[in-house]
Amino acid sequence: MLANCFRVGTNLFPVWSVLVALIALWWPPAFLWFGKDAITIGLGVILLGMGLTLSVDDFLRVLKYPKAIGVGVVLQFLIMPVLGWGIGYLFGLPKGLAVGLILVSCCPGGTASNVVVFLARADVALSVSMTAISTLLAVVLTPLLTEFYAGQYVPVDAWAMLKSIFLVVILPISTGVILNRFFSKAAKQVSVYSPFVSVLFIILIVGFVMAANRDRILDNIGILTAAVALLHIGGFSLGYLFAKLAGFDASVCRTASIEVGMQNSGLGSALAIKHFGNLPMAVTPCALSAVTHCILGSFLAFLWNKKK
Repeated sequence: MLANCFRVGTNLFPVWSVLVALIALWWPPAFLWFGKDAITIGLGVILLGMGLTLSVDDFLRVLKYPKAIGVGVVLQFLIMPVLGWGIGYLFGLPKGLAVGLILVSCCPGGTASNVVVFLARADVALSVSMTAISTLLAVVLTPLLTEFYAGQYVPVDAWAMLKSIFLVVILPISTGVILNRFFSKAAKQVSVYSPFVSVLFIILIVGFVMAANRDRILDNIGILTAAVALLHIGGFSLGYLFAKLAGFDASVCRTASIEVGMQNSGLGSALAIKHFGNLPMAVTPCALSAVTHCILGSFLAFLWNKKK
Protein backbone atom coordinates (compact mmCIF):
# COMPACT_ATOMS: atom_id res chain seq x y z
CA MET A 1 0.00 0.00 0.00
CA LEU A 2 2.75 2.42 1.00
CA ALA A 3 4.79 1.50 -2.08
CA ASN A 4 1.78 2.28 -4.30
CA CYS A 5 1.43 5.71 -2.68
CA PHE A 6 5.08 6.47 -3.39
CA ARG A 7 4.64 5.23 -6.96
CA VAL A 8 1.67 7.54 -7.52
CA GLY A 9 3.65 10.42 -6.02
CA THR A 10 6.53 9.67 -8.40
CA ASN A 11 4.26 9.58 -11.42
CA LEU A 12 2.93 13.03 -10.51
CA PHE A 13 6.45 14.43 -10.85
CA PRO A 14 5.50 16.96 -13.58
CA VAL A 15 2.71 18.33 -11.39
CA TRP A 16 5.06 18.78 -8.44
CA SER A 17 7.63 20.50 -10.68
CA VAL A 18 5.16 23.09 -11.91
CA LEU A 19 3.71 23.71 -8.43
CA VAL A 20 7.15 24.08 -6.88
CA ALA A 21 8.27 26.50 -9.61
CA LEU A 22 5.18 28.67 -9.11
CA ILE A 23 5.49 28.66 -5.32
CA ALA A 24 9.21 29.50 -5.52
CA LEU A 25 8.50 32.49 -7.75
CA TRP A 26 5.57 33.62 -5.60
CA TRP A 27 7.16 33.07 -2.16
CA PRO A 28 10.94 32.45 -2.39
CA PRO A 29 11.51 31.79 1.36
CA ALA A 30 9.67 28.48 0.93
CA PHE A 31 12.79 27.01 -0.74
CA LEU A 32 15.71 29.28 0.09
CA TRP A 33 16.49 27.11 3.13
CA PHE A 34 17.67 24.28 0.86
CA GLY A 35 20.98 25.98 0.10
CA LYS A 36 23.69 25.61 -2.55
CA ASP A 37 25.62 22.85 -0.75
CA ALA A 38 22.42 20.83 -0.42
CA ILE A 39 22.17 20.70 -4.23
CA THR A 40 25.36 18.65 -4.44
CA ILE A 41 24.19 16.36 -1.63
CA GLY A 42 20.76 15.99 -3.20
CA LEU A 43 22.25 15.16 -6.58
CA GLY A 44 24.44 12.53 -4.93
CA VAL A 45 21.39 10.96 -3.29
CA ILE A 46 19.56 10.92 -6.63
CA LEU A 47 22.42 9.17 -8.40
CA LEU A 48 22.96 6.76 -5.50
CA GLY A 49 19.31 5.77 -5.89
CA MET A 50 19.89 5.32 -9.61
CA GLY A 51 22.89 3.10 -8.87
CA LEU A 52 20.81 0.90 -6.56
CA THR A 53 18.58 0.03 -9.52
CA LEU A 54 21.52 -0.82 -11.81
CA SER A 55 23.64 -3.90 -12.26
CA VAL A 56 26.64 -4.71 -14.41
CA ASP A 57 24.18 -6.22 -16.92
CA ASP A 58 22.64 -2.79 -17.47
CA PHE A 59 25.99 -1.49 -18.68
CA LEU A 60 26.64 -4.62 -20.73
CA ARG A 61 23.26 -4.21 -22.39
CA VAL A 62 24.94 -1.75 -24.71
CA LEU A 63 26.30 -4.85 -26.44
CA LYS A 64 22.72 -5.97 -27.10
CA TYR A 65 21.42 -2.58 -28.23
CA PRO A 66 24.54 -0.91 -29.71
CA LYS A 67 22.69 0.82 -32.52
CA ALA A 68 19.86 2.16 -30.35
CA ILE A 69 22.14 3.40 -27.58
CA GLY A 70 24.54 4.78 -30.20
CA VAL A 71 21.77 6.92 -31.71
CA GLY A 72 20.83 8.19 -28.25
CA VAL A 73 24.41 9.06 -27.31
CA VAL A 74 25.17 10.76 -30.64
CA LEU A 75 22.08 12.94 -30.35
CA GLN A 76 22.71 13.64 -26.67
CA PHE A 77 26.27 14.85 -27.04
CA LEU A 78 26.45 16.06 -30.63
CA ILE A 79 23.05 17.47 -31.57
CA MET A 80 21.91 18.89 -28.21
CA PRO A 81 25.02 21.04 -27.59
CA VAL A 82 24.74 22.41 -31.13
CA LEU A 83 21.08 23.23 -30.43
CA GLY A 84 21.98 24.93 -27.16
CA TRP A 85 24.70 27.03 -28.75
CA GLY A 86 22.61 27.83 -31.85
CA ILE A 87 19.53 28.92 -29.88
CA GLY A 88 21.64 31.12 -27.62
CA TYR A 89 23.25 32.73 -30.66
CA LEU A 90 20.02 33.24 -32.64
CA PHE A 91 18.14 34.63 -29.63
CA GLY A 92 21.04 36.91 -28.74
CA LEU A 93 20.89 35.73 -25.14
CA PRO A 94 22.86 37.60 -22.47
CA LYS A 95 26.14 35.93 -21.53
CA GLY A 96 24.87 34.22 -18.38
CA LEU A 97 21.75 32.78 -20.02
CA ALA A 98 23.70 31.60 -23.07
CA VAL A 99 26.29 29.80 -20.93
CA GLY A 100 23.56 28.19 -18.80
CA LEU A 101 21.65 27.00 -21.86
CA ILE A 102 24.81 25.51 -23.38
CA LEU A 103 25.72 23.86 -20.07
CA VAL A 104 22.38 22.10 -19.66
CA SER A 105 22.41 21.02 -23.31
CA CYS A 106 25.80 19.35 -22.70
CA CYS A 107 24.49 17.37 -19.71
CA PRO A 108 23.52 13.67 -19.96
CA GLY A 109 20.00 12.29 -19.89
CA GLY A 110 18.06 12.92 -16.68
CA THR A 111 16.99 10.23 -14.23
CA ALA A 112 13.39 11.48 -14.53
CA SER A 113 13.39 10.23 -18.13
CA ASN A 114 13.06 6.64 -16.89
CA VAL A 115 9.77 7.51 -15.19
CA VAL A 116 8.43 9.27 -18.29
CA VAL A 117 9.51 6.35 -20.53
CA PHE A 118 7.52 4.01 -18.29
CA LEU A 119 4.45 6.26 -18.52
CA ALA A 120 4.84 6.42 -22.33
CA ARG A 121 4.83 2.59 -22.62
CA ALA A 122 8.28 2.67 -24.17
CA ASP A 123 11.37 0.53 -23.45
CA VAL A 124 12.29 1.09 -19.80
CA ALA A 125 15.31 -1.26 -19.87
CA LEU A 126 16.73 0.61 -22.86
CA SER A 127 16.01 3.94 -21.15
CA VAL A 128 17.93 2.90 -18.04
CA SER A 129 20.86 1.78 -20.18
CA MET A 130 20.85 5.01 -22.21
CA THR A 131 20.78 7.12 -19.05
CA ALA A 132 23.56 5.08 -17.44
CA ILE A 133 25.84 5.16 -20.49
CA SER A 134 25.30 8.86 -21.18
CA THR A 135 25.90 9.66 -17.50
CA LEU A 136 29.22 7.82 -17.54
CA LEU A 137 30.30 9.48 -20.78
CA ALA A 138 29.28 12.87 -19.38
CA VAL A 139 32.19 12.77 -16.96
CA VAL A 140 34.47 13.58 -19.90
CA LEU A 141 32.12 14.93 -22.58
CA THR A 142 30.15 17.50 -20.57
CA PRO A 143 33.24 19.52 -19.50
CA LEU A 144 34.86 19.30 -22.93
CA LEU A 145 31.70 20.25 -24.84
CA THR A 146 30.93 23.08 -22.43
CA GLU A 147 34.45 24.43 -22.86
CA PHE A 148 34.14 24.19 -26.67
CA TYR A 149 30.73 25.88 -27.02
CA ALA A 150 30.69 28.24 -24.03
CA GLY A 151 34.38 29.18 -24.22
CA GLN A 152 33.51 32.06 -26.52
CA TYR A 153 31.55 33.68 -23.66
CA VAL A 154 33.74 32.95 -20.61
CA PRO A 155 36.82 30.89 -19.74
CA VAL A 156 35.77 27.33 -18.85
CA ASP A 157 37.91 25.12 -16.60
CA ALA A 158 37.11 21.72 -18.11
CA TRP A 159 39.44 19.86 -15.74
CA ALA A 160 37.76 21.31 -12.63
CA MET A 161 34.33 20.41 -14.05
CA LEU A 162 35.53 16.89 -14.79
CA LYS A 163 36.62 16.43 -11.17
CA SER A 164 33.29 17.78 -9.92
CA ILE A 165 31.27 15.43 -12.13
CA PHE A 166 33.41 12.48 -11.07
CA LEU A 167 32.71 13.16 -7.40
CA VAL A 168 29.02 13.94 -7.88
CA VAL A 169 28.20 11.28 -10.49
CA ILE A 170 30.63 8.36 -10.59
CA LEU A 171 31.09 7.81 -6.86
CA PRO A 172 27.36 7.66 -5.95
CA ILE A 173 26.45 5.50 -8.95
CA SER A 174 29.38 3.14 -8.34
CA THR A 175 28.42 2.86 -4.67
CA GLY A 176 24.84 2.04 -5.62
CA VAL A 177 25.89 -0.61 -8.14
CA ILE A 178 28.24 -2.23 -5.59
CA LEU A 179 25.53 -2.26 -2.92
CA ASN A 180 23.12 -3.78 -5.43
CA ARG A 181 25.70 -6.45 -6.27
CA PHE A 182 26.47 -7.56 -2.72
CA PHE A 183 23.25 -6.61 -0.90
CA SER A 184 20.73 -7.13 -3.68
CA LYS A 185 17.78 -7.93 -1.42
CA ALA A 186 18.16 -4.77 0.64
CA ALA A 187 18.91 -2.70 -2.47
CA LYS A 188 15.74 -3.99 -4.12
CA GLN A 189 13.67 -2.98 -1.10
CA VAL A 190 15.20 0.49 -0.99
CA SER A 191 14.96 0.98 -4.76
CA VAL A 192 11.17 0.82 -4.51
CA TYR A 193 11.28 4.19 -2.81
CA SER A 194 14.35 5.70 -4.48
CA PRO A 195 12.43 7.13 -7.50
CA PHE A 196 10.20 9.13 -5.14
CA VAL A 197 13.23 10.32 -3.15
CA SER A 198 14.85 11.35 -6.45
CA VAL A 199 11.75 13.31 -7.42
CA LEU A 200 11.73 14.98 -4.00
CA PHE A 201 15.32 16.17 -4.31
CA ILE A 202 14.87 17.26 -7.94
CA ILE A 203 11.93 19.52 -7.06
CA LEU A 204 13.84 20.92 -4.06
CA ILE A 205 16.75 21.78 -6.37
CA VAL A 206 14.34 23.40 -8.83
CA GLY A 207 12.60 25.27 -6.02
CA PHE A 208 15.84 26.66 -4.57
CA VAL A 209 17.25 27.78 -7.91
CA MET A 210 13.97 29.40 -8.95
CA ALA A 211 13.62 31.14 -5.58
CA ALA A 212 17.24 32.32 -5.41
CA ASN A 213 17.01 33.80 -8.93
CA ARG A 214 13.40 34.95 -8.84
CA ASP A 215 13.94 38.53 -10.01
CA ARG A 216 16.37 37.55 -12.79
CA ILE A 217 13.97 34.88 -14.04
CA LEU A 218 10.96 37.20 -14.06
CA ASP A 219 12.95 39.92 -15.83
CA ASN A 220 13.84 37.50 -18.63
CA ILE A 221 10.88 35.12 -18.45
CA GLY A 222 9.78 35.52 -22.08
CA ILE A 223 13.04 34.93 -23.92
CA LEU A 224 14.24 32.42 -21.29
CA THR A 225 11.12 30.27 -21.56
CA ALA A 226 11.19 30.38 -25.37
CA ALA A 227 14.87 29.37 -25.53
CA VAL A 228 14.58 26.50 -23.05
CA ALA A 229 11.34 25.22 -24.58
CA LEU A 230 12.85 25.27 -28.08
CA LEU A 231 15.90 23.35 -26.83
CA HIS A 232 13.79 20.53 -25.41
CA ILE A 233 11.29 20.47 -28.26
CA GLY A 234 14.26 20.06 -30.58
CA GLY A 235 15.61 17.24 -28.42
CA PHE A 236 12.33 15.34 -28.31
CA SER A 237 11.71 15.81 -32.03
CA LEU A 238 15.20 14.93 -33.27
CA GLY A 239 15.43 11.98 -30.90
CA TYR A 240 12.29 10.44 -32.40
CA LEU A 241 13.11 11.43 -35.99
CA PHE A 242 16.64 10.00 -36.06
CA ALA A 243 15.54 6.79 -34.34
CA LYS A 244 12.77 6.44 -36.92
CA LEU A 245 15.19 7.04 -39.79
CA ALA A 246 17.48 4.40 -38.30
CA GLY A 247 14.64 1.87 -38.69
CA PHE A 248 13.63 1.34 -35.04
CA ASP A 249 10.11 0.47 -33.93
CA ALA A 250 7.81 2.89 -32.08
CA SER A 251 8.92 1.76 -28.62
CA VAL A 252 12.60 2.54 -29.27
CA CYS A 253 11.71 5.80 -31.05
CA ARG A 254 9.73 6.96 -28.02
CA THR A 255 12.58 5.99 -25.70
CA ALA A 256 15.18 7.84 -27.78
CA SER A 257 12.95 10.90 -27.95
CA ILE A 258 12.51 11.08 -24.18
CA GLU A 259 16.15 10.31 -23.38
CA VAL A 260 17.44 13.02 -25.71
CA GLY A 261 14.77 15.56 -24.77
CA MET A 262 15.21 15.30 -20.99
CA GLN A 263 18.53 16.52 -19.57
CA ASN A 264 20.02 16.10 -16.10
CA SER A 265 19.12 19.65 -15.11
CA GLY A 266 20.12 19.04 -11.49
CA LEU A 267 23.68 18.34 -12.60
CA GLY A 268 23.59 21.46 -14.76
CA SER A 269 22.44 23.54 -11.78
CA ALA A 270 25.18 22.16 -9.53
CA LEU A 271 27.87 22.82 -12.15
CA ALA A 272 26.57 26.32 -12.89
CA ILE A 273 26.65 27.30 -9.20
CA LYS A 274 30.11 25.82 -8.62
CA HIS A 275 31.92 26.82 -11.80
CA PHE A 276 30.06 29.91 -13.07
CA GLY A 277 29.49 31.79 -9.84
CA ASN A 278 30.50 35.02 -11.59
CA LEU A 279 27.49 34.56 -13.89
CA PRO A 280 24.43 34.39 -11.58
CA MET A 281 22.09 33.97 -14.56
CA ALA A 282 23.82 30.78 -15.75
CA VAL A 283 21.88 28.59 -13.33
CA THR A 284 18.43 29.86 -14.39
CA PRO A 285 18.15 27.96 -17.72
CA CYS A 286 19.04 24.77 -15.82
CA ALA A 287 16.25 25.30 -13.29
CA LEU A 288 13.67 26.20 -15.94
CA SER A 289 14.86 23.23 -17.99
CA ALA A 290 13.84 20.82 -15.22
CA VAL A 291 10.28 22.16 -15.25
CA THR A 292 10.02 22.45 -19.03
CA HIS A 293 11.23 18.98 -19.96
CA CYS A 294 8.93 17.42 -17.36
CA ILE A 295 5.89 19.20 -18.82
CA LEU A 296 6.80 18.34 -22.41
CA GLY A 297 7.81 14.76 -21.57
CA SER A 298 4.62 14.14 -19.61
CA PHE A 299 2.53 15.52 -22.46
CA LEU A 300 4.20 13.12 -24.89
CA ALA A 301 3.75 10.25 -22.41
CA PHE A 302 0.04 11.07 -22.16
CA LEU A 303 -0.36 11.05 -25.95
CA TRP A 304 1.67 7.86 -26.45
CA ASN A 305 0.00 6.11 -23.53
CA LYS A 306 -3.28 6.34 -25.44
CA LYS A 307 -1.78 4.43 -28.35
CA LYS A 308 -0.85 0.76 -28.48
